[in-house]
Amino acid sequence: MSDPYERSAEYLDIMIAEAWEPLAPALADVLGLVRAGAGAVVDLGAGSGRGVRVICRALPNAPVLAVEPSAAMRSVLLARVHEDAGLRERVTVLPGDCASTEWPDGVRAVVALNMIGHLPPGERRVLWSRAAAQLAPGGLLVFNVTPPFAPVRMERVRMAHVVIGEMEYEGWASARPTGADEITWRMDYSVLRRGRRLDGVSVEYRWWVAGEEVLASEVAAAGLALRRVGDPGLGLCVVERANEVPAPLG
Repeated sequence: MSDPYERSAEYLDIMIAEAWEPLAPALADVLGLVRAGAGAVVDLGAGSGRGVRVICRALPNAPVLAVEPSAAMRSVLLARVHEDAGLRERVTVLPGDCASTEWPDGVRAVVALNMIGHLPPGERRVLWSRAAAQLAPGGLLVFNVTPPFAPVRMERVRMAHVVIGEMEYEGWASARPTGADEITWRMDYSVLRRGRRLDGVSVEYRWWVAGEEVLASEVAAAGLALRRVGDPGLGLCVVERANEVPAPLG
């Protein structure tokens, strides 16, 4: 399997740090909705492990299976887990993806942040079916969706700028339609010192797009229900068994 992050993993953890400032407390709030009292948490596409830290704080007694297919990203994830004694005791890092990695039955929660777009429609449906079969009663799956929701062109924009010592790190993103329900992202990373570019890399990867109605229909076909939670700008969605969705307050 090709690794779209093999050449860009050097930059990704620092580039996503700002985005995680609102996302981390929002994820913690969602995990507070988990009614299952036992079971592991599966973090799909765990990346560099920022979500793993949130999970361990929000559900302090749950073992965590951190699934990450990219060897380059796993190197960052493993370092983050290893440097924290508490994480070392609870977090198991697994190579593989959401289709190939086995989960135990009775999973308390599944976290799939910033990764649903990596899944073609058929693999998304497999994910919903696995969640329906293997979530513990009162468990949930949380994922996020961000624009675009249709295959449209996205003009180049700077997504991150980080200063570390004398170095500046920049990330730029753009996208073009490449199918009926997919786009191809182009990410350009640059390293500058005193305004002069010293290094950098450009990478491309496929991304499948879908609106909330499409996703809700797929989820319903698996006997689950989808609802939005939290700040709409973060695009967080919770998936639960349809017969376990809590009644609205009031």
